[in-house]
Amino acid sequence: MSYWLGLMSGTSMDSVDAVLVSFGPQSLTVHATHSLTYPDNLRQRLISVTRDHGTPDELGELDTLVGQHFARTASELIAQAGIAAHEISGIGSHGQTVRHQPSGSAPFSMQIGCAALIAEATGVTTVSDFRSRDLAAGGQGAPLVPAFHKWLFESKEQDRCILNLGGIANITWLPAGHQNPIIGFDTGPANALLDAWCLHQTGRHYDEDGHLASEGTTHQELLASMLSDAYFSKPAPKSTGKERFNLDWVRTHVQRFPDLAPEDVQRTLLQLTVTTILQQLPQQTANMAIYACGGGTFNTVLMNELRMGLGSVALGTTAELGLDSQWVGPVAFAWLARQTLKGLPGNVPEVTGASGERVLGAIYPA
Repeated sequence: MSYWLGLMSGTSMDSVDAVLVSFGPQSLTVHATHSLTYPDNLRQRLISVTRDHGTPDELGELDTLVGQHFARTASELIAQAGIAAHEISGIGSHGQTVRHQPSGSAPFSMQIGCAALIAEATGVTTVSDFRSRDLAAGGQGAPLVPAFHKWLFESKEQDRCILNLGGIANITWLPAGHQNPIIGFDTGPANALLDAWCLHQTGRHYDEDGHLASEGTTHQELLASMLSDAYFSKPAPKSTGKERFNLDWVRTHVQRFPDLAPEDVQRTLLQLTVTTILQQLPQQTANMAIYACGGGTFNTVLMNELRMGLGSVALGTTAELGLDSQWVGPVAFAWLARQTLKGLPGNVPEVTGASGERVLGAIYPA
């Protein structure tokens, strides 16, 4: 059996998730999982860097510290699984995004977390830096998971939309039967603003089960102000991150309404996530179902509001399709590493805007 290991930390920047997986022709088996929370100090430094407060020394140190944390996560998973390094064909490491600027005169996407440290610590060939090649080909470098979604979740009978509720929300539209090209893009913030406001107001890293939001009421004028951001009406291909949607962005809008209660802001931010997703979904069909994944699936208020907004369209999670919603991201990067080491493309040009399919990633041999 050929094992692959995937490592992922998204824009929520709470922990590194790791999976050990094997792949069949159109199926997979998850053999072990592990999550390792970032120390508070490291997480705060990462958040600061995303707000453009990092010096070259700070970025260099964080690249090493994050790489060590990823390496430790992988090593602990391997020990937990009780297998030898030589049994693992490769590791795919997403790294930690600290800046994503795919537009402008010098496009780039920066993921830190030194992959050489992962290869050195584990003795396993490691693939990282998945976004750069797509960017070099004129793409956004994101989202990259739609290729994996297509491989695993596409159906001949059902139109499916895979909705990732991470720090940023993105969708992958998979029309049934290969009749139309797939669509994928970032719709805007999912948990990023909810987490940032909750931390600012309560000291808690996230609003567990949407409790704070449930105590508030949507402020329609604030919501309208937020919805005026040009990103939401921008056509695909498009992608975004915390360099745009962060606490400073929230404050810019909230300052116009100084008497708002914190819980009302939280509820309005939740409604922003719901509204921007619903407004950007593909045209609904009678045969359409939406399957969510990512940390937002644990927010009952968010999921209930999405269900209400969707009406007759079913909303479930990817667990119904055979893969727990928490592990879709790291499994995707294990799959992308497999694509790379087999010399196969990992991007979808229709999604990213690249000029063609490309083999992605930089390889650090064992």
